[in-house]
Amino acid sequence: MTGTEVQRTIRTAVVGYGLSGSVFHAPLIAADRRYSLDIVATSDAGRHAAAVERYPGVKTVPDGEAVLALAGELDLVVLGTPPATHYPMAKAALEAGLDVVVDKPFAVRSSEGEELIALAERLGRVLTVFQNRRWDGDFLTVRKLLAGEALGSVTRFESSFERWSPDISKAWKAQAAAADGGGVLFDLGTHLIDQALLLFGPATVVHAELQARRHHEKVDDDVFLVLNHESGVTSHLSMNMLCAQQGPRFRILGSTGAFTKHGVDPQEPYIVAGGSPLDEEFGVEAPEWAGRLGRDGHLDALPTERGSYPEFYRILADKIIDGGTASPLPVPVDPTDAVDVLKIIEKARELVSAQKGV
Repeated sequence: MTGTEVQRTIRTAVVGYGLSGSVFHAPLIAADRRYSLDIVATSDAGRHAAAVERYPGVKTVPDGEAVLALAGELDLVVLGTPPATHYPMAKAALEAGLDVVVDKPFAVRSSEGEELIALAERLGRVLTVFQNRRWDGDFLTVRKLLAGEALGSVTRFESSFERWSPDISKAWKAQAAAADGGGVLFDLGTHLIDQALLLFGPATVVHAELQARRHHEKVDDDVFLVLNHESGVTSHLSMNMLCAQQGPRFRILGSTGAFTKHGVDPQEPYIVAGGSPLDEEFGVEAPEWAGRLGRDGHLDALPTERGSYPEFYRILADKIIDGGTASPLPVPVDPTDAVDVLKIIEKARELVSAQKGV
C-alpha cells in the first residue's frame, strides 16, 4: 500500500438516521479516520437537527434519491433504511458507481440478494452487509471458546434474543408485512441465523414456530427455529419481543462440558448513552456478566471478550483502499452469507405455511 493510499478518505453517505444510522453507522464511520461522513439522508426534522449537532459540517438531504444525485462526490453509500427499500436503493447505488453497505436484512427475498451480488460483480463494486453482531463481545467469546476443546464435541447450540417491548416503537414496523421485511424473524432473527451458520456451517430448518403476540403486530414477534447443521450440531434459535424474564443469550452443550451466558452486548446502549467507539471502555462488559463454563458443581467464570463493532468498517476500509474488487482482501461480511440467511427465513415461513395448510 502506498503513502497516497494511506491518506485516501472514503467519502460516505448514510441513508436513514434512525437507530441504525445514528447509533451504528454514523458513529463508527466518524470514528475511523479513513472515512469522511459527508452526507446524512433523513426526512425527519428532529433527526436532521440531531445529525447536524453531532456532526458539524455534515450535509443533510431528504432521501436516498438526493444522495444518488450527488454520487460523483461520494465513494460509499450506507443503507440504514427499512428492509423493503434495500434492494432498489442498493441496486441504484451500485449502478451509480458507488460501493454499498446494506444493513440487515440484506433484502426481503433471497433472489433479490443474489441479483445484487451479480450486479456488484459485473460493475466491479464492493458490496457487503452490516451483520454487526458478528463483533458482539459474547459472540467473539463463543468463537474463541469453540476454537479450543473445552466443550468437546458440540451437540446443541442455543441462542436467543429476548426483549420486553410490548409496544411497536417504529411506524414502519407497525405497518410492515412479511413481504416488506416486517417481524422479528427478519430483525433479530437475521443475527441469530447468521451467527449459527458462521459457527457450525450449512443447515436446514427442521422446525419453525412463528407467532404474533402483541396487539397490532402484523407478522411475528415470537419465533423459535430448529436448524440441523451438516456438521452434526443442532441449533435452537429463539427471538421474542414480549419477554418479561429473559433467559440465557447463549447455552452451548458439548460432550465434555457446557457454556452459558446471560446478558446482551453493551456496545449499542453505550453509544445510545452518548459514548464514542473511540472511548477506552467501549465494548468492555462488566465482569459480573461473565459466562459460566464447565459442568454443574464445577463452573468457572469465562470473561467476555471486548466487543468490536469498529472492526466492520476497518475491514471495509482495507478492502476499498487496497483496490476494491481488485483487492484479494475480504469484505467484512460476504453477501452470499446474507443470502443463505434469507433462504433459511424463507424455508421457515414455508414450513409454517405448510403446517397451517396455506
